[in-house]
Amino acid sequence: MMMLATNSLRRLSSRAVRSGQSILPIRVATAAAPNVNSHYNPRWFSSSAPTDPPDEDEDIPTVEAVEVPPVKGNNSTDDDAAMDEDELERNMKPMEIVGALDRHIVGQPDAKRAVAIAMRNRWRRRQLPEELRKEVTPRNVLLVGPTGCGKTEVARRMAMLNDAPFLKVEATKFTEVGYHGRDVDQIIRDLMDVAMQLAKKKYTDRFKEEASKLAEERILDILAGPVSENAARGRESFRDMLRQGLLDDQEIEVDVPTKQNQNELDNSNPQIVAMSDLMQRLASGSKKVPTERKKMPISDAKSVIEEIELERLLENVDIRKSAVTAVEESGIVFIDEIDKICSPRDGFSSRSADASAEGVQRDLLPLIEGTTINTKHGNVNTDYILFIASGAFHAVKVSDLLPELQGRLPIRVELAGLTEDDLYKILTEPVANLLRQQEALIGAEGVELEFEDEGIREIARMAAQLNKTVENIGARRLHTVLERIMENVSFEAAEKGAGTKVVIDKELVQERLKEVTMKADVSRYIL
Repeated sequence: MMMLATNSLRRLSSRAVRSGQSILPIRVATAAAPNVNSHYNPRWFSSSAPTDPPDEDEDIPTVEAVEVPPVKGNNSTDDDAAMDEDELERNMKPMEIVGALDRHIVGQPDAKRAVAIAMRNRWRRRQLPEELRKEVTPRNVLLVGPTGCGKTEVARRMAMLNDAPFLKVEATKFTEVGYHGRDVDQIIRDLMDVAMQLAKKKYTDRFKEEASKLAEERILDILAGPVSENAARGRESFRDMLRQGLLDDQEIEVDVPTKQNQNELDNSNPQIVAMSDLMQRLASGSKKVPTERKKMPISDAKSVIEEIELERLLENVDIRKSAVTAVEESGIVFIDEIDKICSPRDGFSSRSADASAEGVQRDLLPLIEGTTINTKHGNVNTDYILFIASGAFHAVKVSDLLPELQGRLPIRVELAGLTEDDLYKILTEPVANLLRQQEALIGAEGVELEFEDEGIREIARMAAQLNKTVENIGARRLHTVLERIMENVSFEAAEKGAGTKVVIDKELVQERLKEVTMKADVSRYIL
């Protein structure tokens, strides 16, 4: 039978060549013909090119013409390479990173430069040959400075600038292994969850257009029936009406996957999470996903079908592998308040019984040096993850950290305290500064709020004075001062008529802060 089909195809090809026609790729419709992989989703159609009539004594098997379009995302290696190129193109240069941080953070040029160099070195390392790349390890950074000087803000803005997996954690949330609480391994597990979301988003953006086309074809199959030569004209009419939105109110039936109810699990326990993930994979592999037929308008059904098609396309991509690679090669962890897990080494308090103290430091040592952490998405090697730690160190010194931990944070950057000029710049220079926020909030009531320059300088002077006399809390003092000044204005703004103008001048600032400064002066002499 196969020999007969092959001879018939040769005769058809020779006739087409003699008549100058182009031959479309064809597939013989026989019982032994292999099925096409469902991932390609080929669109089958019949050739409309005229051919010579076959001889009456020839037994020609049924043939169908098929066009196999190039499928995006079939080769995961090519996709990973393309995504790597996109990621490298998006990496910013050190001067660009510092410029972006300057738009939101005032001062601290040393910290910005250290962070920018560390982020750029991630890109530089990936350009090295394989044998040398293994030897280059990240230079971890320790930021030291008083509270309110911008250490945490640097981390927040880094997360917005960087496309790599980024996680900010508080050191005080973790306890020593063996105590009730979260151990430091949870840092890498949380970082893997962030990487999974980023990888899924990248592939979703890549396949979104293809999923939209597939969803359109499925809706047309429901409206006009399967693809056929006779129904081609009607199908195109439905396609035009669908794209114009004329069929949005038409209701169709769609098979929607049903979500199984899952009990809430303790995500802090890796064994429970791993067991739950294994049971879900076994259940999904042993049977088909249950579906439920729902009737909904086409406007709603289109997004549902797009999501279903998108999930089918993502099944052919190893998202976990891409996420693990991103964490191991480009992951960044920012550990804040690291001084709070440090105890003074002088006197009798050198040995602390706190479960969140030196025990956490010892647990951090292998994590920063390099180890393998078991997560529900796979094993993650931390050798090349960049760690940036920060702390005020007002009650302890950096030398009170474990010497091994100090050695694993080789780059130390000292952040300076904020002066009166720095506070003035914080009020005026950032894109979304505090004064602009207040003007927008009061403007929602139809009231125009204006800050005079002398008033702004008085606010900065009073904030700096309170930091010296009461407690130095850095730029956070500006929130206290501004709220005190704006208290009456915010309360009465709703009662004022639209178009009313309120001016904040030097006299108003001094009047509103007079009681605060007097209490601060008196409190110094009260036991």
